[in-house]
Amino acid sequence: MKILKIILLILLIVFVGIQFIPTKRNQNDVVPNTDFMLVNKVPKDIKNNLQVSCYDCHSSNTQYPWYSKIQPGAWFMENHIKDGKTELNFSEWDSLSNRRKKSKLKSIISQIEDNKMPLSSYTLIHRNAIFSEAEKQRITTYLKKLKSNL
Repeated sequence: MKILKIILLILLIVFVGIQFIPTKRNQNDVVPNTDFMLVNKVPKDIKNNLQVSCYDCHSSNTQYPWYSKIQPGAWFMENHIKDGKTELNFSEWDSLSNRRKKSKLKSIISQIEDNKMPLSSYTLIHRNAIFSEAEKQRITTYLKKLKSNL
């Protein structure tokens, strides 16, 4: 029993200690001219869906929830956002070539249709990020049209 108390005390000290290790925040006050929403005429409903379901991980401006300041969850989020932006950063959309844009649009459409995006680990907490079937249809139809116009 005494060993268990010592282990719990050590774990508590480690948990409190890691709270002082900062993470890099993905926040920007300025929306760049290359942002997907600025360079495309995105309908308001689709714009809202993309911002709620995609922009936290795939843009340069994440809206952080309260729990993002608690380690080790903050590290998980930081890595998740970094990986998401590496794959697709909506904030840098217009800096891509048309060929690359088509490829990204094809991938986005496929992942939405196959229910791979938004990730279930994200929608577990962000229930408003889940696309209804009608929303998926509107978004993918819009993205297919955008892709054909490139």
